[in-house]
Amino acid sequence: MARGDVVSQSVARALDLLGLVARGVRTLDALSEELGVHKSTVLRLLQTLEAHGFAGHDAAHRYHVGPAVFALASDALDALDVRAAAAPILRELAAATGQTVHLATYQDGVVTYIDKVDSRQGLRMYSRIGLPAPVHATAVGKVLLGGVDPAERERVVAGLDLLPFTSRTHATPEALLADVAISAERGWAEDHEEHETFMNCVGAPVHGPDGRIAAAVSISVPNVVLPHDGVLALLPTLLDATARISAELGARTRESTAAARSKGTP
Repeated sequence: MARGDVVSQSVARALDLLGLVARGVRTLDALSEELGVHKSTVLRLLQTLEAHGFAGHDAAHRYHVGPAVFALASDALDALDVRAAAAPILRELAAATGQTVHLATYQDGVVTYIDKVDSRQGLRMYSRIGLPAPVHATAVGKVLLGGVDPAERERVVAGLDLLPFTSRTHATPEALLADVAISAERGWAEDHEEHETFMNCVGAPVHGPDGRIAAAVSISVPNVVLPHDGVLALLPTLLDATARISAELGARTRESTAAARSKGTP
């Protein structure tokens, strides 16, 4: 067997061994039986894993995962930056639709644009990366409010200044909460000329590894470019993009997105 093949086999066995330890196989005998190799080989691999902090053992020689495993997992989670994961997909979405695309996140009652791809149209939106979005008058705001605990959602909405940007802007907490509840149930939200009289927008959630809403993506279209029904027709494309971003972030399931797609398709 070539040296490269031997190394590959050793790496594969070490990874299999680490997986067994993580799943609760603790003794040398049990690990040897599970791997189907001699105990001396298993012991050598365990010693290598221990030397690098990936495994350890107690006084009874029962093995467990080491601190390096947890450190590696923590570093991997920290590296899951939603903006970096979303960026190429946002640009594909903007190219496919020809419209302005936003990415926004929520923190302590504030919705902030963290990325934007401008449309190919001459008409430009005022929104800028780093600026807050009106929670009560934007699709991303409603989407992100929908991911907040209901009690916290009511507290946040009660404290909002419901500035009437247009005649369609929600003027009461009750109206906004009802819209957010409907949006959360169907899996997407809209801004139907609520922030700017000439603009319609649809937004959908991006889910993180824990299944919670990590961000929201929206498509904004001037009504001189597409009528309201035409904007709603972009929902399948938007929901496909948010599902892909969620997958990049390691979301556990796409079931909610799939359900939203079936409900949201005009």
